[in-house]
Amino acid sequence: MYQTLLTNLENNILTITINRPDKLNALNKEVIRELGEVVDEVYSNAQIKSAILTGSGAKAFVAGADISEFKNLNKADGAALAKKGQVIFFKIENCPKPFIAAVNGFALGGGCELAMACHFRIASSNAKFGQPEVNLGLIPGYGGTQRLTQLIGKGRAIEILISGNMIDAETALKYGLVNSVVAPEELLSKCNSILDNINAKAPLAVAECIRCANLAANNPSLKNFETEMEAFGKCFDTEDTKEGTSAFLEKRKPVFKGN
Repeated sequence: MYQTLLTNLENNILTITINRPDKLNALNKEVIRELGEVVDEVYSNAQIKSAILTGSGAKAFVAGADISEFKNLNKADGAALAKKGQVIFFKIENCPKPFIAAVNGFALGGGCELAMACHFRIASSNAKFGQPEVNLGLIPGYGGTQRLTQLIGKGRAIEILISGNMIDAETALKYGLVNSVVAPEELLSKCNSILDNINAKAPLAVAECIRCANLAANNPSLKNFETEMEAFGKCFDTEDTKEGTSAFLEKRKPVFKGN
């Protein structure tokens, strides 16, 4: 049914696996489009009570966006790209059915943002989290500046955002970015066990818990997502973004000049 996703429905739990292991499951236009479709399926299919999002292979949940698609984008293109991702990630965040991110390796850039859009996260012991967009002369564009700050606090969030550094699973647990850390071979069974328990609860009550918790987390800063989207697009008019993306694709260190 999908070109970039694998899906499996069992015991009312839909497991969605981003399946580009050769690209460390990077988010390209096709992945984003198909994520939108499968999220709509979670909303509309009564047989689905909850969902798990994970990545194919042992190395990565999602190692970021597909940087090759960033070449030659301008301000308007960048803002449009951010908007597409934000719309889908908002759908995940506000879904009345629980989404768990089963983070099985690198969750970087858009991958970290995707994990944070889920209602909570379970990490394998080899998981790594980060928002390395500054290394490309960019900022997160799929809600990362907002959700990371909500989840771990301003000081830690800003350090991660402006350093571009990764944190390991135990640090993510300490910061409150993930709920649990388990051995890699136990990751999906742990997520299924949690959702089996939640699926036994009253669905409308579960939905209301999600809705009310989201209101508490987001209010009154919803307009900040628009600010982030505009800033993300603005970055594409800078020389540093052109240099950062070129250096990444040419496998060399970028030389940023602040313009």
